[in-house]
Amino acid sequence: MKLVSYRYEGRIGVGKTDGEMITALGSRLSMPVPDMIALIANWDSLAEEVRAATGNDHALGDVELLAPVQRPGKIFGLGMNYADHVAEAAMPMPEDQIWFTKAVTSVNGPCAPVELPKASALLDYEAELVFIIGKRCRHVSADQAAGVIFGYCAGNDFSVRDWQLKTSQYVLGKSFDTHAPFGPWIVTPDEIDPAALPIRSTVNGEVRQSSNTRHFIFDPAAQIAHLSQAMTLEPGDVIFTGTPGGVGAAMKPPSFLKAGDVVRVEIDGIGAIENRVVNEAG
Repeated sequence: MKLVSYRYEGRIGVGKTDGEMITALGSRLSMPVPDMIALIANWDSLAEEVRAATGNDHALGDVELLAPVQRPGKIFGLGMNYADHVAEAAMPMPEDQIWFTKAVTSVNGPCAPVELPKASALLDYEAELVFIIGKRCRHVSADQAAGVIFGYCAGNDFSVRDWQLKTSQYVLGKSFDTHAPFGPWIVTPDEIDPAALPIRSTVNGEVRQSSNTRHFIFDPAAQIAHLSQAMTLEPGDVIFTGTPGGVGAAMKPPSFLKAGDVVRVEIDGIGAIENRVVNEAG
């Protein structure tokens, strides 16, 4: 299934989609689901109702698609998780997972504008597979990890490179407002194999990144096993899984984004998000 968060005539809803039409779920389920986290948290009780729900309530083109999880409790991103990206960054192959957080205020819609901030002109793109945690969990083994993943999205870990690299901690450079678009929906795990997904990014139609999740250094199961040793993962938490080679900072000369650029991230079996860069207002 593909599950969406959307806005229609000023109201926010949760639905499922076939890629053309949306079936609104709010009035068709046995308990209220005001947002995606509520649906995820009650999925064991509601899954069959969601599968059975029918109705072409909205054409996809008539709604504003929102980030599937609009206010996650946590957003984590994994750095240096493709060998080609490690090589272009001239860094040693990581022995341990390199994690950073993104502020929840960086969440953005799959087709929404992304700000070129006043604080820097060094805005870069990072195409990424994103997964959403489905169950509250701690100390999950790699063998158990698939059971706590609710679904997958395409994402772009926009990064402000000078802010990211001026210290050993990446958080500020990864957390600017609007710099975590993902979607366009959540694809449930029964529809895809996350270990073999072609992933691409383009800037103004030019291919910049082209890889496959089979080149992960640490796969989602390993990521969950590692993170859950340190913290409780909760329904709706968002995990960015790392980007392949081809980022703008590694080009010769470097090529950073400017206002008017359109950045598209596409993952086979999931779909695409596309964001236009705009100058920060004010």
